[in-house]
Amino acid sequence: MNNMKFKYTILYVKDVAETLRFFNRAFGFKQAMLHESGDYGELDTGSTTLSFSSLKLMTDMGKTPGRANSSKPTFEIAFETDNVPAALAKALKAGATFVQGVEDMPWGQTTAYISDSNGFLIEICTPVRVQS
Repeated sequence: MNNMKFKYTILYVKDVAETLRFFNRAFGFKQAMLHESGDYGELDTGSTTLSFSSLKLMTDMGKTPGRANSSKPTFEIAFETDNVPAALAKALKAGATFVQGVEDMPWGQTTAYISDSNGFLIEICTPVRVQS
């Protein structure tokens, strides 16, 4: 029996509090918590938590975190919606950087891409439509 579950992802950022505010403005995610130090915070994103830790804290812990770069991504975060154009406009109004406009993909999904102020590549997408 496998009782393992995907619990959270932690992204390393310069300013945790500002990152939490951006994700609230851009996508509507509420802050679940922000540690009193300001070095760690979480968003209420459902059953899997999206967390942020400061670059300073990671450096103090002996790690050497790299900086995200949306033009050379090593991963992306994806947020699903029924209205990609509206979600893209909201994210851009909140301060996101435009990466790629709305496109209908051959596998039955609509996508667009932005990056946040930390350089993380974020996909805004519809559910994949089953082709028949």
